[in-house]
Amino acid sequence: MRLYEYEGKQLFSQAKIPVPEGRLAASPQEVFDCVAEMDQPVAVKSQVLTGGRGKAGGIRLADGANEARTEAEELFKLKIKGFPVERVLIEPKLAIKQEYYIGVTIDRANYKLVVIASGEGGVDIEETAAKTPEKIVRKAFSINEPLYMFDAMGIARKIGIPHPLLKDGAGIIVRLYNLFKKYDAKLVEINPLVLTAEDKLIAADSRVSLDDDAVFRHAELKELGIEKRHEEGEMTPREQQATEWGIPYLDLSGNIGMFPGGAGFGIMGNDFIHYYGGAPANFMDSGGGPSPERIAKMLVLLDENPNVKAIFGARFGGISRCDDFAKGVIMFLKDHGLSKPMVMRMTGNMWQEGVRLFEEAKAESPELFEHIEFHGIETEIEEISKRAVELASEGGR
Repeated sequence: MRLYEYEGKQLFSQAKIPVPEGRLAASPQEVFDCVAEMDQPVAVKSQVLTGGRGKAGGIRLADGANEARTEAEELFKLKIKGFPVERVLIEPKLAIKQEYYIGVTIDRANYKLVVIASGEGGVDIEETAAKTPEKIVRKAFSINEPLYMFDAMGIARKIGIPHPLLKDGAGIIVRLYNLFKKYDAKLVEINPLVLTAEDKLIAADSRVSLDDDAVFRHAELKELGIEKRHEEGEMTPREQQATEWGIPYLDLSGNIGMFPGGAGFGIMGNDFIHYYGGAPANFMDSGGGPSPERIAKMLVLLDENPNVKAIFGARFGGISRCDDFAKGVIMFLKDHGLSKPMVMRMTGNMWQEGVRLFEEAKAESPELFEHIEFHGIETEIEEISKRAVELASEGGR
């Protein structure tokens, strides 16, 4: 569960990690009023739950209120990775001498917490790690192990924090580590931690991702207006729609819409598609015993996805019934219509009845099934998977 920059900085401030004095605004006029009152050069920073805003033009500098309003007018028109800018954070412009990176996350392979730091902040830390790994400092800790000042001093020294500021830098590292543990975080990072021209260390940005299953443990977050939201808050419009409908759904980068009978069957289907050279456009789970209405909504998500070139349906009837699956598909076809080719297979509970319903509906309205191939247990799922890859390839040409 990712927090906005201003929310992360609220937690930083409470933990006594120095941050710029910021103000939140929701319109160009509010930006003008704030900057007029601040009466100094500012940074106007879009607040979106996604990375890469700097490269997308989501951070603007302004010397006065009129310029800030003009920049804000442009920011409020922006969509960054599909997400509209609805609020901006206004902070004093910093005179920067040096930028550092400090982060705390989980080393899942070794079941440890890990502090990661670098003398090169303000850039993509993954890129730094890949190109110049020697510039990255890592120190792992057991889950219940404290981070002492002498360890933090060593980290601060290695990333090049000036000697007179080592104690300040180490204090920030310790407080960031403690904040991570206090709020059951998955990631906290300061990028960049800025050394200003006045020789002060300030957290110029924040990224905080919390474990959403642990948010209930922290009532104090609600007092700050921080409540449970999507895993990282970076939902696509389809993921947002699926959440409203209560359908577990995740967009992927491929072109084959996955229309499974359950999470396990969905994972297996994704593996088959990859094996035969295709690429899934999504992961989706119908849940146990889905209603025909729910099945129909699942197809809406796939048919209205412009990246999907073909749909692969695989239903194994257990708790779920294949006739309900067929009823949902037929409901969708009559109410919505299908613009993509689809191949699907049903086995298990009531599969013969499901096939019968399809055959009757096709005889009644053959035009609805023009792009649909449906099969029962007589056809191997490997053949259905290969056919879906073929259809997607044909649709991509």
